[in-house]
Amino acid sequence: MGIERVIDTTPHEEDSEEQIIEQSLRPTNFSEYIGQERLKKNLKLAIDAVKKRNDGTTLDHVLLYGPPGLGKTTMANVIAHELGANIKVTTGPAIERAGDLASILTNLQEGDVLFIDEIHRLRRAVEEILYSAMEDYKLDIVVGKGPAANSIRLDLPRFTVIGATTRTGSLAAPLRDRFGISHRLEYYNESEIKKIIERTAGLLNTPIKDDAAEMLATRSRLTPRIANRITKRVRDYADVNGDGIIDTKIASEALSLMEIDSLGLDPADRNMLRLMLDNYADRPVGLATIAALTGDEVSTIEDYYEPYLIQLGFIEKTPRGRKVTPKAIEHLKKNN
Repeated sequence: MGIERVIDTTPHEEDSEEQIIEQSLRPTNFSEYIGQERLKKNLKLAIDAVKKRNDGTTLDHVLLYGPPGLGKTTMANVIAHELGANIKVTTGPAIERAGDLASILTNLQEGDVLFIDEIHRLRRAVEEILYSAMEDYKLDIVVGKGPAANSIRLDLPRFTVIGATTRTGSLAAPLRDRFGISHRLEYYNESEIKKIIERTAGLLNTPIKDDAAEMLATRSRLTPRIANRITKRVRDYADVNGDGIIDTKIASEALSLMEIDSLGLDPADRNMLRLMLDNYADRPVGLATIAALTGDEVSTIEDYYEPYLIQLGFIEKTPRGRKVTPKAIEHLKKNN
């Protein structure tokens, strides 16, 4: 669907100003990074061990996975900062040919971090080159064609790959096995989201009342990216319709304008649930059917609608499809 959703977990790359603000809100070290305590503890231990050894070894390759918007890209930047390393950023779809990857790898310096977002979308030919690069720090290049073709093996500097994915099941097993450190990012709790909102408001020089921060936290789907986006939209509303201070009145009015309900569902979420109910009642519905009902891609339903609705207990997965739960029906009645 072409309508922008405030609670969408995809970054808005087309808006350069939005991207600049987004970058400025991101923490740069573990002390600033709120939440994911277990992950931070394990990564800090691994990084401190590498620094203490100081023998030329690098941090094991790191795989970060989980629903979108939980801070995988931010964590990759924090890891690089804590290592004191340069970070090169790319995405799986951007590396179209083996030569693209070879160009990236040969430009890395000793100790650099290579961050590959959406690593599950790497092409198979590219993936196979990455295997030896990650394991042996070697790059195999074929020069020429036909009988005159020669294979050349180049030495690469020691580097760390950080891969991010929303779909670990789509990763080939040989690639997944080459990550020495693999962690899932979990949904945040409301207390952590509240701290993120207060930090964001502070960085935006926008005063926010404690109860207003709590209100925004309950509507942010336990996701930092959404929390930041809602905070910025409410800040805009406070600047135009108030004195620039976010209190419960301003927050409530702004959220009503955005049609975000008490649990963080927006019109698109409620529309999907209602379409499933109206057409199939309590019977299971396949993903392709849901996508046809809403006009979205199957991957959009699976990656951006489902995770939070399942977390709330509003959708149940069954072998025959997805079912709307009584809990969701009750919520929809309250939000007609």
